[in-house]
Amino acid sequence: MMKTVILAGGLGTRLGEETQVIPKPMVQIGGHPILWHIMKIYSHYGCRDFVILTGYLSHAIKNFFLTYYERYSDLTVDMERNRVEAHEVRTEPWKVSMLYTGENTMTGGRIARARKYIGNEPFLLTYGDGVADVDIGKVLEFHKQSGKLCTLTAVQVAGRFGTLAIDRQGKVCNFAEKPMDDTSWINGGFFVCQPEVFDYIGVGDDVIWERKPLEKLAEAGQLGAYKHRGFWQCMDTQRDKAMLNSLWERGEAPWKVWS
Repeated sequence: MMKTVILAGGLGTRLGEETQVIPKPMVQIGGHPILWHIMKIYSHYGCRDFVILTGYLSHAIKNFFLTYYERYSDLTVDMERNRVEAHEVRTEPWKVSMLYTGENTMTGGRIARARKYIGNEPFLLTYGDGVADVDIGKVLEFHKQSGKLCTLTAVQVAGRFGTLAIDRQGKVCNFAEKPMDDTSWINGGFFVCQPEVFDYIGVGDDVIWERKPLEKLAEAGQLGAYKHRGFWQCMDTQRDKAMLNSLWERGEAPWKVWS
């Protein structure tokens, strides 16, 4: 299965004091980092080879996976004999590569730095702060049938984000900064990319994936949009976090597609 690349290096300043000690993808929803929830979504669809692009407070993400076995297993520590015995072992069938891509690097620059780890292969790409009940298999099938270099998952929310104009064949015609109304389609992440997208990114840590690379792909007719009409939510603010935690605690989290 192709690699899943997750952008996890941003500052997350709108979440306040919490992101002064941990990076945004490590903020917890239901006792687990939102990054874990995103990986569980992909893992459910058989995508278990991850490349996490870290930056700000990258050590927190690395430590989480380095201690994952101990964190989620039942242990007996025999301090006298200096032994640790694991009982109920809880782990995941994941391979996780964590790349430090710089604290102030923009999203396009982070993706470009991952090129040598991805190779000349298609890859999945998403953000480290958004969950959805999107069917990754259907996104992949849409991408393959479209023949385009990049497919994003378009979602509908009342919002604050840039909007997409999409034709009947699912091709993105333009990429606008401001939404026209509350029913506009926005970029929800959950991308599928051919290796040729690296040519649209170029080099430089100041490249913003959502600006010139996506704009150039759209202009070339190489950016497709899979329309997801189900649940999608990013965690930008404390209000978003509280809402996601409430859904999880009530057992009503739509993004929990795994059993």
